Amino acid sequence: MSLPANPRIAFLASPAPEAQAALSVLSALHPTHAPEDADVICALGGDGFMLQTLHRHGSQGALVYGMKLGTVGFLMNQYRADDLIERLHAAQPASLRPLEMRVLTESGATVDSLAYNEVSLLRQTRQTAHLRVHLNGQVRLDELVCDGALVATPAGSTAYNFSAHGPILPLGASVIALTPIAAFRPRRWRGALLRSDTEIRIDVLDPFKRPVSACADSHEVRDVTEVHIRQSLDRTVTLLFDPEHNLEERILNEQFIA
Repeated sequence: MSLPANPRIAFLASPAPEAQAALSVLSALHPTHAPEDADVICALGGDGFMLQTLHRHGSQGALVYGMKLGTVGFLMNQYRADDLIERLHAAQPASLRPLEMRVLTESGATVDSLAYNEVSLLRQTRQTAHLRVHLNGQVRLDELVCDGALVATPAGSTAYNFSAHGPILPLGASVIALTPIAAFRPRRWRGALLRSDTEIRIDVLDPFKRPVSACADSHEVRDVTEVHIRQSLDRTVTLLFDPEHNLEERILNEQFIA
């Protein structure tokens, strides 16, 4: 990572009052730039706002440095108004590669989206979902009866995936997690660790009686019939973390919390 001595910074803030107040303070202390012209995007909010920032601006090539001014801040640094330039130069990078989701809906529409945390399939009604799982073109699970299933990246493995009793994945492990949500049959199936280049296809077996939605992070598509998931080959985004709170250390610490 190499930053100019005085990096161009774009400040983006969530609508929360605390984030808007911090935006005013930081904008008064530093010249502000548009995201497309910035070396660093400074996101002020929680993890949800960080994911929004990555979806909107992740393709522009700027480094992203978040400061926690929201409810959840796993992807964020602590907020301080002072010493921002010094913190940016001392920060450690973490490269994230998102998942690509392509879904086919009952109407025949095809929808593409990216997921930096996870792609999740969820039942839309009181009835369980019936899913079939293909890996690299081969059926690996003929019928999964469940509330849903998700595919998580290492960065997202501590979020919904962990709540669904999926494994925490270290950064750089080149694996992704396939985790069932409240599986009824096979009752003892707890999911799988897959190579990050695995092509995953999940079919909805009874989409009219048992409708299913698919979500790439917060982008939801309803009434899906097929979902294709793979790690992106050409998209990456680099987040910056203070040395004492780097993302790799946070993921490791999550595995030793009582």
